[in-house]
Amino acid sequence: MKKILVLLLIVPFLMFGQETKKDSKVKTEIKKIFKFSTFYAGANGGSSLTDDDIYSITSGTLDQGIIETPFDYSIIFGVRKIARFGYLPKEAFKKGNENSFSDAATMGKVTGFEFLFEAEYKRQQGLTFFDQHHFLRYVADKWMTKFEYLKDGFADIEYVEASQRYRHKVNRKLSFTVGTAQRISEPYGFNPLDDWILENGNLHYTYLALQEGYEIDPFNETYTDPNGNVVANSNEVWEEVIIPQMLDEYVIKEKDKLPNVWNYSVIVGFDYYSYKKDYWLHAWGNILPYHINTGNEYAYHEFNGGNWIDYSGGLIFGYWFNKNMGIFIEGKYNKYWNREWHNFSFGVNYKIF
Repeated sequence: MKKILVLLLIVPFLMFGQETKKDSKVKTEIKKIFKFSTFYAGANGGSSLTDDDIYSITSGTLDQGIIETPFDYSIIFGVRKIARFGYLPKEAFKKGNENSFSDAATMGKVTGFEFLFEAEYKRQQGLTFFDQHHFLRYVADKWMTKFEYLKDGFADIEYVEASQRYRHKVNRKLSFTVGTAQRISEPYGFNPLDDWILENGNLHYTYLALQEGYEIDPFNETYTDPNGNVVANSNEVWEEVIIPQMLDEYVIKEKDKLPNVWNYSVIVGFDYYSYKKDYWLHAWGNILPYHINTGNEYAYHEFNGGNWIDYSGGLIFGYWFNKNMGIFIEGKYNKYWNREWHNFSFGVNYKIF
């Protein structure tokens, strides 16, 4: 990624500076890298959850409030060079909000170098995220390699993955891959609250809150935060509102203290692609059945009790029964560590002529 960014920075100088043989060679290489690529930026928005009325009783008096959720929006920008599969529509513009399940496929439509760099700042149901998905992929007849970075705030997953694989082509439609994968991520599986679980299975949250700087005045029934601000005047508010906030802040703080963890795994996969105008099937899958135990105290082995299985896959299927009626099924599913994230869509189309 750094190489591409450097090349982008020197493009203006190559275009407007005095050209030499070396400059000409660099320009040629840049054109090869970005040929058929698309730079895009877009803004999308829409209504979110409607306002919700809430009611409470204080000293016998009815109080009414409103929970407002601001509108959803996303600002997205990126650059991509990915060959279009036959079933994908040819868009007049790339807006960035397209749901291209095929981007998650292990193999592209063609051999060679492809890439995607995409970042999206969005607000969804009142929560804001800065999601990113970047990858570099090179596919040859006998091997392939891929470097990927994914950050999905809604699914609460973030990792960097590199893989190097041998590729065996059964025929023009089906191929299998096997190789190694290296991933780096936060120590998934680590739960800072485990140290505060009592023998009866309950969480000693009151003592934890005191350790975090909260104070309790049982006589006046007041609860203050570490800054001395009164945050609750009843045990109900303390347990139902303040304690959950305190636990969430504590978990985030303790996880941020830990370094990222490396994972070294065996990876096996397959890709199948068949396309006709009235029928297409694109399927792929990857499984990581074995992971080297590096002895790191925060490795997932320590929280999972040993080895585990990670996997991902996708399916894109479409079929026209006749010129009028057709069905489609599309989706992808991922399970890494103790995180799962997925998307899908299916339906029926009927055309009237």
